[in-house]
Amino acid sequence: MGRRNITHVSDFILMGLTDSEVIRLVLFTLFLLMYLITVLGNAGMMLIICLDLQLHTPMYFFLSHLSFLDLSYSSVITPKTLDNLLTSIKTISYLNCFTQMYFFVFLGAAECFLLSSMAYDRYVAICNPLHYPVVMSTRRCCSLVCGSYLIGFTDSFVNVLCMNKLHFCNSNVIYHFFCDTSPILSLSCTDTHDIEIMIFIVAGCTLVVSMITIFVSYVSILSTILKMTSTSGKQKAFSTCASHLLGVTIFYGTMIFTYLKPSKSYSLGKDQVASVFYTIVIPMLNPLIYSLRNKEVKNAFSRVIQKRKGN
Repeated sequence: MGRRNITHVSDFILMGLTDSEVIRLVLFTLFLLMYLITVLGNAGMMLIICLDLQLHTPMYFFLSHLSFLDLSYSSVITPKTLDNLLTSIKTISYLNCFTQMYFFVFLGAAECFLLSSMAYDRYVAICNPLHYPVVMSTRRCCSLVCGSYLIGFTDSFVNVLCMNKLHFCNSNVIYHFFCDTSPILSLSCTDTHDIEIMIFIVAGCTLVVSMITIFVSYVSILSTILKMTSTSGKQKAFSTCASHLLGVTIFYGTMIFTYLKPSKSYSLGKDQVASVFYTIVIPMLNPLIYSLRNKEVKNAFSRVIQKRKGN
């Protein structure tokens, strides 16, 4: 009798990260700074890649889309989080909540396969350099990127379709700072077993397939590097992979910790820290990881600045 369909829920309440006003102000300042760095870093990376012709290569083509995904990914979550940290009204409408969750899953899944595409690109560049221009043609690169977005769309569509079947009886309070799958599942008063299984299969397949691609690519890369006789060749090969490998480790580490487990094991403290890391920190770190260790990006930045001064 008390059960009602989620379509009748007008809004949810996001409890956020803390009730302390002082801590909320500190977090607001910290997250705002991180978000500004994220916007400037990722937008700057896309702009440099677009303006500098020497960066019009497959690796930087993928990197520009990674920057776009990171910028979008952070923008889906951070502005609402900042708003909730400043105001006492923490409601989010049903439509906005599910829209946020849809784009969050879409962008996250797309990034998984984009990272595996980048690993494949590095594999071809190091293990099969003579055929690199042919294998990593413009058509192939566009197909890999479009495939990443298509998989992201499919994952998010299945996720939202499953979540739309939930019922809520007693509470509309989400103990999280954004509309994520696990806290909404734990909020439901109906049996979520079948929905959990479906979401777990889809999310698990996305993570496992992309991780296997990355693992196989890097095993082949490592095998090729170890066979090299030139020390400078080994260093160059390692340097081209180091940034991507670091980004992959951070991204997948937090994703696996958070999502590849039953929703009933959702832990408010631990999962919120992990969520802050992959929604706010990682999108800020990626442009720093790929630019600070990369001489080509630094040189491209100098060329773009000199070109603008010359004009």
